[in-house]
Amino acid sequence: MSLVTGLPSAALSRRLTLRRMAAVAGGAALLSATMSSRRAVAAGNKVTQAAAGYQESPQGDQSCDSCAQFVAPAACKVVEGNISPGAWCKLYVKKPG
Repeated sequence: MSLVTGLPSAALSRRLTLRRMAAVAGGAALLSATMSSRRAVAAGNKVTQAAAGYQESPQGDQSCDSCAQFVAPAACKVVEGNISPGAWCKLYVKKPG
């Protein structure tokens, strides 16, 4: 018996194992979605705004107008659609210099 919970150690171990498995599965799904977007970009295909995690507001000091992928006045080399200079997505790459 575990002194902390009053449950048998085997039950506590099973519960912990199931929680860890759920966390690993969630992480794998997130990684898969991110890698799919990056593969599409690498192949020269534009990804949807949803797949890129596009949002209309900047992320700290990162915004589309300071991204190497941004094409003024309102486009992107890797994300489809109308792109706001003050927006941001997870494919952000800071302009060199």
